[in-house]
Amino acid sequence: MGFISTVMGFFGFGIGISIGLAIGYFMFIYFQPTDVKDPDIRPLAEKDSKSLQKLMPEIPLWVKNPDFDRLDWLNKFVELMWPYLDKAICKQVKQIATPIIAEQIPKYKIESVEFEALTLGCLPPTFQGMKVYSTEEKELIMELALKWAGNPNILVAIKAFGLKATAQVLDLQVFACPRITLKPLVPTFPCFAKILVSLMEKPHVDFGLKLLGADAMSIPGLYRVVQEIIKDQVANMYLWPKTLEVPIMDPSKASKRPVGILHVKVVKAMNLKKKDLLGSSDPYVKLKLTEDKLPRKKTSVKQRNLNPEWNEEFNFVVKDPQSQALDISVYDWEQIGTNEMMGINIVPLKDLTPEEPKVLTLNLLKTLDPNDPINEKSRGQIVLEVMYKPFTDEEMPNDVDESGGEVEKAPEGTPAGGGLLVVIVHEAQDLEGKHHTNPFVRLLFKGEEKKTKTVKKNRDPRWGEDFQFMLEEPPTNERLHVEVFSNSSRIGLLHPKESLGYVDIALADVVSNKRINERYHLIDSKNGRIQIELQWRTAST
Repeated sequence: MGFISTVMGFFGFGIGISIGLAIGYFMFIYFQPTDVKDPDIRPLAEKDSKSLQKLMPEIPLWVKNPDFDRLDWLNKFVELMWPYLDKAICKQVKQIATPIIAEQIPKYKIESVEFEALTLGCLPPTFQGMKVYSTEEKELIMELALKWAGNPNILVAIKAFGLKATAQVLDLQVFACPRITLKPLVPTFPCFAKILVSLMEKPHVDFGLKLLGADAMSIPGLYRVVQEIIKDQVANMYLWPKTLEVPIMDPSKASKRPVGILHVKVVKAMNLKKKDLLGSSDPYVKLKLTEDKLPRKKTSVKQRNLNPEWNEEFNFVVKDPQSQALDISVYDWEQIGTNEMMGINIVPLKDLTPEEPKVLTLNLLKTLDPNDPINEKSRGQIVLEVMYKPFTDEEMPNDVDESGGEVEKAPEGTPAGGGLLVVIVHEAQDLEGKHHTNPFVRLLFKGEEKKTKTVKKNRDPRWGEDFQFMLEEPPTNERLHVEVFSNSSRIGLLHPKESLGYVDIALADVVSNKRINERYHLIDSKNGRIQIELQWRTAST
């Protein structure tokens, strides 16, 4: 009887379960709840304040702030490159961290610290927007809104006293707004000398931490304490105006700052060829350093002389002795027509021993190709005395044009109560002439006039030329007149020159501040602007 009851009970339970599931499925399919409404979809402008406050953290910065630009293209690039960036970044982290760890572990009696696993995961960071600042300095400033909810796996094994402990970082989240500054901008790839990184606000950092395989963040109160400590420590180190500086290259080499002086004495020439109809020549010498934009330096002309003696001295500022060379050219002067070249040669500076005078007797060549058969013909010789003198650390100039640092001292011979006024004409924008736009700049100061070169057919010319005025006293009450002109490129008297605008700059500020770099709106110009940098150098600067 008991057996039959058990069987019947089990059979009834099975039937009941089956009937219940069937009825439940039927009710779920055919009976929908009546109190469920469609979501309320409205434009952001019609949302109430509470709803907007909930949505604001998720809205990208380029939506909330018009100063920030969208970076969809960058996010797509990072997404496609992330598998390769992950490996490259992890490799670089290991290379940087290994020597630091090796230096520190002996202090704490630790045997070893090794990365058993190091990967940033498959989820790349995203950039919510970027803002770029414009300055008059040689720098590029960017602010990025960065969000990264990644799945890294960083497993570190620590061995000490014969025991092994592991620490693992998982599920990292970083929300930050870094300011990245590339400066100074230089004409050598990658075109900036260092990277400066600052945080504009405290970052949000969240992560999982396992110690000895156990979730340490599950300990009550530990999670919030660790998170606040990390925020405070990172903020104390890198919150603006504090910066993390990453050097890329030596700024002095990148910007080609002066590193020494080359002293050259042109002694004489021998056995020069006859170039004139009367059986003689009128030789003179041109000297120039390669990679230097300054005009060539010339000796005097020796009339009707095939063995001239000059004994004239010249100094050249050296910026890269490993690549620069002294270019020597001998010409025959002609009163009418172009001067004829008599021969050339070069002296690589890397072949000179620093601070050691050297007398060189060079053959004059037709070309600089040593294998050219045309050079076998004798064209005479030239004798030079050369000496390269590198700057010492005390003599090394601080070039404010590249580094933005302090103004260098005035040269020797500057009046004690006066100084050197340096005017650097950088560039202009939106120039517009009535008949032509071939701009050049004229500087007028205390009756002395200086001009830049002419840039043809350009409304946004760049000059980068500097001019110097030696003064007996500070120009506190003086003004510098800067005027932009346009020269006609056609021969004729119709509209040969016209003014594109001018500005008068008071010099009291540069005397007190030592250096100003501003962009000025040109008077009598619709939209024209010009960037002028002024420096006041004294012997005590």
